[in-house]
Amino acid sequence: MIYVFDTNCLSNVLNHYYQDRFPSFWERFDNAVAEGSVVSVNECKLELTNKFSSEEVERLSAYNQAFFAKPTAEEMKFVTQIYARPHFQHNLDKKKLLEGGYFADPFVIARAKTTDGAVVTEEALRENAAKIPNICKYFDIPCLNLEGFLLERDWKF
Repeated sequence: MIYVFDTNCLSNVLNHYYQDRFPSFWERFDNAVAEGSVVSVNECKLELTNKFSSEEVERLSAYNQAFFAKPTAEEMKFVTQIYARPHFQHNLDKKKLLEGGYFADPFVIARAKTTDGAVVTEEALRENAAKIPNICKYFDIPCLNLEGFLLERDWKF
């Protein structure tokens, strides 16, 4: 299974799993990145650069330069399918669009869909919302949070 990490989960990893305090976490995470079972998207990298140093962000992709991949044509096609549903257009962050910010959500979902993977996000499923878990549910894409990822991989520290 390929796990596509959203920006908020990568932020949690960088903020709370200090490399010198959680070496066993980072050994497993780095191995999963190296084998390609943990990935993200370029838009997440761009969002992370607003919160973390370039060294911290680059550290995530040190073992696999394709970790922060740019979208493929197939992924872009799926992004258009997401927003073809008027309700999911509410997912677009108008403030980011107006200010020229980055917006990773549809690309994270599209990467999971096109790789038969799962989205890892801290967003929660909410009735009638247009959040990542709601979009994943509609398109039958597995979606879990960071704790769910750790449980599914049976990582204990």
